[in-house]
Amino acid sequence: MVILLFLVFSKYFYMASITSYFTFFLIEKFNVSIQHSQLYLFIFLAAVAAGTVSGGPLGDRFGRKYIIWFSILGAAPFALLMPHVGLWATIVFAVLVGLIHSSAFSAILVYATDLVPGKVGMIAGLLFGFAFGMGGIASAFWGWLADKATIEFVFNICAYLPLIGIITVFLPNIEGRRNKT
Repeated sequence: MVILLFLVFSKYFYMASITSYFTFFLIEKFNVSIQHSQLYLFIFLAAVAAGTVSGGPLGDRFGRKYIIWFSILGAAPFALLMPHVGLWATIVFAVLVGLIHSSAFSAILVYATDLVPGKVGMIAGLLFGFAFGMGGIASAFWGWLADKATIEFVFNICAYLPLIGIITVFLPNIEGRRNKT
């Protein structure tokens, strides 16, 4: 469960930086208009919604641990490159990050309920509460850091958060046990 909480931490600390400061990043780095930056944020958030919806069926088909592994660590290359490319590549990478990274939460939630059977309400409350709490703390932290440095600096630092997904390797393979019973 501790590993899942670290994964939720990395996911929501990263997502808070993007959802809260993506428009400011685009305006500061690429000098886009407010309207265009909001349109690009909408496109990113639509990708997040699509990724969230796809995470459950993909977890059912390929296994939740693999989806957790892929969704958090798989977003890392795009997250790491995003602060260093041009505008259109940034938008494409943001969409890819949104699709890939957001597919993890449903798989994490179901994986956690498999770890602690019969406690669906407790697990859902723990993970949702922790996720929202981490998002709020992250937004405040990234805002403070952006005030001390720059938005671009924040995006460069945040890009490393998906690498925490490597700890997925320590999750036990519980799906085989569940299917045998």
